Amino acid sequence: MAKILVITSGKGGVGKTTSSAALGTGLALRGHKTVIVDFDIGLRNLDLVMGCERRVVYDFVNVINGDATLNQALIKDKRLDNLYILAASQTRDKDALTLEGVGKVIEELSKTFEYVICDSPAGIEKGAHLAMYYADEAIVVTNPEVSSVRDSDRMLGLLASKSRRAEQGEEPIKEHLLLARYNPERVTKGEMLGVDDVEEILAIRLLGVIPESISVLKASNQGVPVILDEHSDAGQAYSDAVDRLLGKEVTHRFIDVQKKGFLQRLFGGRE
Repeated sequence: MAKILVITSGKGGVGKTTSSAALGTGLALRGHKTVIVDFDIGLRNLDLVMGCERRVVYDFVNVINGDATLNQALIKDKRLDNLYILAASQTRDKDALTLEGVGKVIEELSKTFEYVICDSPAGIEKGAHLAMYYADEAIVVTNPEVSSVRDSDRMLGLLASKSRRAEQGEEPIKEHLLLARYNPERVTKGEMLGVDDVEEILAIRLLGVIPESISVLKASNQGVPVILDEHSDAGQAYSDAVDRLLGKEVTHRFIDVQKKGFLQRLFGGRE
């Protein structure tokens, strides 16, 4: 039986699609057959981050409307045999997705995949609700700033009350926190919330801390999930998060200020 994961947040631009691409790729790298589904109707980005935008012929809405089969719409990743992408439609009609239609697609995907990752649009509108409705687990992506954390707290309330599990009185969605764009130097200056502050406010398990890193932007521009950049701090942090998701005990890195060596102080910057 597949595990349905939703990657969600209350605010836009916090790193959901980057995280969906990285975590999905990480699961596939570890041998799990994985599909990443883009729920962001009208603002399709997952295919760009995954580097398969030119290969999109049919999309999620085409499958729901019966214009194409799921097999026709699924795009196989160029790098990994057990990783697939289902792109969002670029139509502006947000009502193109229906609860019944999404349910049928999720059910069909569950027959052949171990992990179905739902890349949710931001906010509390219909697309975000549909992305979380069938989830078994949720990864709430937030940045270390008050407005982002507050919006994530709102999403936790919705996950607890508006999912299928909540409606049917089943075991609640398992929630994880992914803290992205973290900069310990700015935390020490009081410009960002610290890990402890965010954990205290949201009170859910910390899955990973992703450092603020130029490697994320580089990877996105190249259409390569950042987790494949094993030398970057962000790539390593996502890899650790995947291991924790799979039940491994992994110490959190990139939380404390790193002392720079002589050459780093001389030339500045970080990966």
